[in-house]
Amino acid sequence: MTSPAAEEVLFLAHRIPFPPDRGDKIRSHHVLRHIASRAPVHVATFADDPFDMAEEPALARLAASHCLVHRAKPLALAGVEALLSGRPVSLTAFRSEALARYVAKVLATRPIRAIYVFSGQMGQYVPKDLRGRLVTDFVDVDSAKFEAYAQDASWPRAWIDAREGRRLAAEEARLAAKSDVSLLVSEAEAGLFRSRLPQGTTADVRAIGNGIDCAFFDPTCVVPAPEVVAGGGPRIVFTGQMDYAPNIAAARRAIEAILPRVRAVLPEATMHIVGRNPPEALTALHGREGAHVWGRVPDIRPWLAAADIALVPLAIARGIQNKVLEAMAMELPVVCTSGAATGIAAQPGCDIMVADEDAALADAVIGLWRDRSAARAMGEAARRFVIAEADWGARLADLGDLLGLTSDKARDAA
Repeated sequence: MTSPAAEEVLFLAHRIPFPPDRGDKIRSHHVLRHIASRAPVHVATFADDPFDMAEEPALARLAASHCLVHRAKPLALAGVEALLSGRPVSLTAFRSEALARYVAKVLATRPIRAIYVFSGQMGQYVPKDLRGRLVTDFVDVDSAKFEAYAQDASWPRAWIDAREGRRLAAEEARLAAKSDVSLLVSEAEAGLFRSRLPQGTTADVRAIGNGIDCAFFDPTCVVPAPEVVAGGGPRIVFTGQMDYAPNIAAARRAIEAILPRVRAVLPEATMHIVGRNPPEALTALHGREGAHVWGRVPDIRPWLAAADIALVPLAIARGIQNKVLEAMAMELPVVCTSGAATGIAAQPGCDIMVADEDAALADAVIGLWRDRSAARAMGEAARRFVIAEADWGARLADLGDLLGLTSDKARDAA
């Protein structure tokens, strides 16, 4: 049996797991911390911008060793490489020879018990002759997401997205067959993933849902953002990474289709879009009839604490939405689409409000504002739900066993 002292893990992530301020980073951050509490972990990852590069000291404090590469390859170049190689753009965009050399060195010189791949783009760094376990966290089904994009786009974007969907589906199947365990963020995503694998593929596909740090997202410990408090009510908030296509579409839907319906009844209502890198299509709406687009903020909690209602009108939603869990933890009543509520076993009408049409979403916001006691009760119920059902420790309890860490087995047997 391998000695626990000789067990180390290689963690491959497409984006540095610091700070945990967006959906993918939140999940990778907590997974990485959980693994690091059980075994030395070596991290190979990318930085998108100088803000990410500035987080390298935090990564260094946690990891036994690391390689952080600033991902500066232009998307056009990644696209050309993908066309020439027949690979998905998602893989060529995340190809780095420096990172590949680091991975090879770690595998050659360290007692690596397992590799944890976070996001399918990083599976390209797993060697064909891997010794040890491989756990691939796909999070959600990226190939299905690109297929959905293709259906809503016009040529040539539709062709590009359809090609990406096909190529990613093949890569997902390859990785799933190679992995000891494939993880998805919800049972719904796991079922979708299984249904798309080629007939005869043998793969162990499981779900580990996202969690929430309820001690961090505690409304009693946060001072509300004055920028939001100064606005009229109801103060409605939508948070997220604002250069992500589904979030852009949802933010525009909130401002252009839902907010006018709310303001027709409640003229003082304001809509606050909070998140990094909003495109010009969004920033151009700042100041328009109660709409505010704030961009990057250092801490999302004050913005949630200052709001009255969280609105999440996502049309395309994969996996569990961290923005929904965060708002619930902050005792905000949440109005969202059925897609945004997927994987969150909250009770509609009690813990959360679910609707899909613009008019119904607007009516839910209006109803909650008019019945403040019901809104307050829903927010309180939402926080109770996430405390009971979405704790990160419980979510990740089986991860050591999935990685084959004998230290976890020895501790459990003690």
